[in-house]
Amino acid sequence: MLKIAVLVSGGGTNLQAIIDSIENGTITNTEIISVISNNPSAYALDRAREHGIEALVINPKTFAEREQFHEALLAALEERDPDLIVLAGCLVVIPESVIRRFENRIINIHPSLIPSFCGTGYYGLRVHESALARGVKYTGATVHFVDCGTDTGPILLQQPVAVRQDDTPASLQRRVMEEAEWKILPKAIDLIANHRVRVVDHHTIITNEPEE
Repeated sequence: MLKIAVLVSGGGTNLQAIIDSIENGTITNTEIISVISNNPSAYALDRAREHGIEALVINPKTFAEREQFHEALLAALEERDPDLIVLAGCLVVIPESVIRRFENRIINIHPSLIPSFCGTGYYGLRVHESALARGVKYTGATVHFVDCGTDTGPILLQQPVAVRQDDTPASLQRRVMEEAEWKILPKAIDLIANHRVRVVDHHTIITNEPEE
């Protein structure tokens, strides 16, 4: 059974997609052991509680130094010892101490086809505003492993979404969630839960049969 911790900052729509997929059997051999948020007002915490999942707040604003927040986050994760950490709309920078402790055990969902519209400063509506400003015909979402760069880790899954002429940043954001994010994030977790993913030389290999 794959034990996952989900890190969130806001509404938790991707968290809900994970919860629903576990409950309907789209994600197998997986349980969410904790939902952790930097934002005490995040609706994602309510989603967790409604499903009997631990909802934990680690708010950087309550620490005198950023390093203390990093230490608290690492300590909380080490105490729970998840097999996989899922960043599902997490808007805080994950410290290197956590990335190195859980190497190749952290995945993130990003609302574009990496390497387009990614890196420092690209999050939320800003990604979709940039895609529309550039006039791309396709955008989408990417699930990738997290390394010490920003959106630079090995790519696991991608799903394209066509851009419409009448799209606004908000309408495009919604469609990328519905047609891409909520599909490939659960699929990625299921692949990992069933030992079908390995990372070799900064590339992912997805196998038809479970890895030993």
